[in-house]
Amino acid sequence: MSPSMLRDVYITGIGSFLPGPPIGVEAMEDHIGRIAGRSSAVGRRALRWNGVETRHYALTPEGQPLHSNASMTAAAALAALEDAGLSVVDLGFLSTATTQGDFIVPGHASAVHAELGAPPIEIASYQSVCASALMAAKGAWLQVRAGEADIAAAAAGEFSSRWFRPEFYEGTSLVDAKGRARVEADFLRFTLSDGAGAVVVEPKPKPDGLSLKVEWIDLTSLAGRFDPCMWAGSTFADRSDMKSAWSHAGPVAAHASGSIALVQDFELLKIVIRAWIGVWLEKVDQGRIVPDQVDHLLCHYSARSLREEIVSILKSTAAMIPEEKWFSNLPTVGNIGAASIWVMLDAFMRSGRAKRGEKVLLIVPESGRAMVGFMMCEVV
Repeated sequence: MSPSMLRDVYITGIGSFLPGPPIGVEAMEDHIGRIAGRSSAVGRRALRWNGVETRHYALTPEGQPLHSNASMTAAAALAALEDAGLSVVDLGFLSTATTQGDFIVPGHASAVHAELGAPPIEIASYQSVCASALMAAKGAWLQVRAGEADIAAAAAGEFSSRWFRPEFYEGTSLVDAKGRARVEADFLRFTLSDGAGAVVVEPKPKPDGLSLKVEWIDLTSLAGRFDPCMWAGSTFADRSDMKSAWSHAGPVAAHASGSIALVQDFELLKIVIRAWIGVWLEKVDQGRIVPDQVDHLLCHYSARSLREEIVSILKSTAAMIPEEKWFSNLPTVGNIGAASIWVMLDAFMRSGRAKRGEKVLLIVPESGRAMVGFMMCEVV
């Protein structure tokens, strides 16, 4: 298709869904539970590094689910449609993102479509970690840009807390004889939140209020250079071998080996951070990103300490965007994985900071197997 035939695409609606009331740091372990009945050895330290003050859980302290991932994602999509002045019958394409849907099979988009009660439409499921949000957004953006759909939604949801219940760890190699969980597993239990976010895109801005013209979306995977950095499905020792996947041993043996739990290699993460920034610097060298022309930066990061690491590296480069232009809601909602960037964008647009003509850059690094995504928008 000739570039002249491609349509401009605008974000006309943004929606969020956060389950339950905000939970303070003192009560977070009550919701995810205590492994072997003992308090976490790293929980308090993790929360200090994260800089998170409150977050939301879709579980009660008794471990009962208040929602499903699909219902939270659908609620966010409905909120985005309402923000755009539309309803579910107007939707022509739905793409979804998540780290782990409610079922192993079929995909998350099928579950969200069913929750929405939408008529027959084209759907697409994107499964990775945080950057899957921009994968889904690019799918929706291209659908509208190419004229395949007039109204598309990209929705992301996470229900991470159910992964962090004690039964995922007890009786596995991740817990020692004294009931202490391996730090690479326990730390993550205090890093992730539940919730959902969504955007609606159309070939024209909404008639009243502000819209965001999506200029471009770029995603770069560096998986060919790194082993998995945050994963579930294999052990620490075997994670570089895809034949070690949990399903070959069966669910009972996989649980005993610790392959079912979500874990993070923090030493590898330190290296992956520099790889993300390398891609960022390439975008600046290529003129794709001109730091002086960026008015607002919404950069997803999982922890305050990670932001400090990113800033410390960028300050010695031409890619640094002054911190007064950075917007984040991490302290109040925590890291919601794939949903984070849309929940953040929703809060940003409601903050009153955005003005017509300003450039807004969204950046979503993903540690899963080293990926980073960028999205450039103009407020119109």
